[in-house]
Amino acid sequence: MAKATRKKTPVAPMIEFSRSRDIPFNRIHLSDSNVRQIDVEDGLDELTHDIDRREDIVQGLNVRAVLDADGAETGDFETPAGGRRYRAIARLVQAGRFPADGLVPCLVKKANAKTSAVDDSYAENVIRLALHPLDQFKAFKRMVDDGMSKEEVADAYRTTPRYIAQRLRLARVATSLLDVYARGEMTLAMLEAFTVNPHHARQEQVWEAIQRSHNRQPWHIRDLLTETTVPTDDKRALFVGVDAYEQAGGVMLRDLFSDEDEGWLENPELLDRLVSDKLKAIADEVAAEGWKWVAVDTDLPYGHDRGLRILAGTFLDLTDAERATREALREEYERLEAENADYDELPDDVDARLGEIEAALAAFEKRPTIYDEAEIARAGVFISIGRAGELVVARGYVRPEDEAPVDVEGQDNAGDGEPGAETGAVAAHAGVQRAVITIGGEPVDAEDDEDETIKPLPERLVIELTAHRTLALHEALANNPHVAMTTLLHRMVMERYHYSAPTGCLEISVRQPYLSTQGNDLGETPSAKAIGERYDAWKADMPTDEGALWDWLAALDDASRMALLAHCVSYGINALYERPNPHSGSGVSQHGLDRRLSGADRIARATGFDMVVDGGWRPTVSNYLGRVTKPRILEAVREGAGERAAQLIGHLKKGDMAKEAERLLADTGWLPEPLRLADLDGDVAGAEGGGEAQELPDFLADDEDDGDGTDDTDTADLDDERHLAAAE
Repeated sequence: MAKATRKKTPVAPMIEFSRSRDIPFNRIHLSDSNVRQIDVEDGLDELTHDIDRREDIVQGLNVRAVLDADGAETGDFETPAGGRRYRAIARLVQAGRFPADGLVPCLVKKANAKTSAVDDSYAENVIRLALHPLDQFKAFKRMVDDGMSKEEVADAYRTTPRYIAQRLRLARVATSLLDVYARGEMTLAMLEAFTVNPHHARQEQVWEAIQRSHNRQPWHIRDLLTETTVPTDDKRALFVGVDAYEQAGGVMLRDLFSDEDEGWLENPELLDRLVSDKLKAIADEVAAEGWKWVAVDTDLPYGHDRGLRILAGTFLDLTDAERATREALREEYERLEAENADYDELPDDVDARLGEIEAALAAFEKRPTIYDEAEIARAGVFISIGRAGELVVARGYVRPEDEAPVDVEGQDNAGDGEPGAETGAVAAHAGVQRAVITIGGEPVDAEDDEDETIKPLPERLVIELTAHRTLALHEALANNPHVAMTTLLHRMVMERYHYSAPTGCLEISVRQPYLSTQGNDLGETPSAKAIGERYDAWKADMPTDEGALWDWLAALDDASRMALLAHCVSYGINALYERPNPHSGSGVSQHGLDRRLSGADRIARATGFDMVVDGGWRPTVSNYLGRVTKPRILEAVREGAGERAAQLIGHLKKGDMAKEAERLLADTGWLPEPLRLADLDGDVAGAEGGGEAQELPDFLADDEDDGDGTDDTDTADLDDERHLAAAE
């Protein structure tokens, strides 16, 4: 039987590429086979500029030999693929930048090519892949890193330095977010929004947050990335000026992708200090006019002038020269208007001059107001910032208690002529009186004031202290599952029986309060570190899939479930003090603030929480002692270390006093009012440390003069204040 013959698979012939060679440019011609026939001149300026800049071409021409009637090569060539490069070289020849017979690298199509010239032209124009934007960003960055300036890169690619700066900013976004963009999980607009904040950790934090949100719009991303900053259109920024802020070391965040060139000031504390310093300098100038008081605030409270009498002053008359100048300006204004009445739009120089005249005439209308010296001495001034960042100075307000007393016949009783007399007399000359300047309700240079009255704590300090307490209560509640469960049940029952029921199946959420105002030391506290470690530990064990997470939670033992519940519920604690707002629906009401602080006390009491032992808080120069008045420092030392210690440091300047107070109070367990736990009867627990005086350095121990001006009066009888009273 014959053996069957096995068929062999045909073998494809090996590919042989066309050869490259240099051809004089004047022997090459455009081919009619080139498929690009529309808008052939588009982009030629950029391509010509690029070849001229490089003095070379990146890709050669694709050419075919021109044959005569007998099929023999003529020595000329046509280019069906590479027409734009051919036209760009032709422009360079015309400009004298390239010789007409100069050699051009070409890929010469072989004579037996399987494809036509039209096929080659179409393939070159269609079978191409545009560069991914991320590759473009990185390419620009590598060029700059290799030594090119933004301007050089922009000139090379016929664009603007701003465009290059935008792409460089995109290339500097966190690597993890660039990977997300490369995978197509983020739009270019979203990536652009992330460039507003250069901190990669914050970028990643915001991305993590918006992944669980339905709102992933670029504007929302920008809002989250700039929520702790101050926009440049804020009146404080307008008042100080961005240039002054940056000269003082402030950092700016700028949005390169906005037409309005938006920006944000990243250091609000520095901005507030600059605002305060500028307002203080202005207040000093105004105070030199002889007013009794000057009240300064960026935002004067609603009704701040209620019940005050406004002084009626007179205006300083114009001099003859000023009147003549004013009339000349008016005549010039009318003449320019008449001469240009036929213009639909005024010439720039005329428009500018009219603006100058208007400003000069307005200055004549704002004449200084003259007040009676006796009235100045009993009146005050309000200084604030307007909505557009302009300075607002309102002079001449008299408080009821500063009015001169009236005798039975209706005549003013000026007393005996001495300033501050019991009869209510005022200084006869405005320059004699030293005005009392307050900024934000706090007296300026309070540490140099001889008045040893214990004044309320600054509101910002109370907010910072209660931020410490809020974070520490998070930690305390997370470590007490029983109280956490009680807290959660209390919330649920209150919603079920006292307020409207939640919609849906079960929509109870824990919203973590945002600690917008906090000291620099908050992140280094034991509570903050413990919370972060516990968060990471739970996250490492949890599956990310929603279904798998449910199964994982269901399989946890009761102790682990309670611990996780306490951990999650703890984030909802808000023990922050904030200024009540009785005038609108925004903010917290006084009743709501009272309930918040009493609830914080309830949880602190139930967990056995202690700000010193558990929260790790100690009074230091930076977090308390350097930010309160000298009487406050002495009160703290008196309560924590004893009367003897307070007496020994009473003669020191504020800076030295604060440093010594920090040492004396280090291990006493003393706490300021906002951090103390209120007893059930309303008294503040832990108001007196009762400690003995510690040993002082020799330079303090040797200086025990009883006549140093300190008040040795026993201050053990303290006011029964709660948290809110400290900031009233």
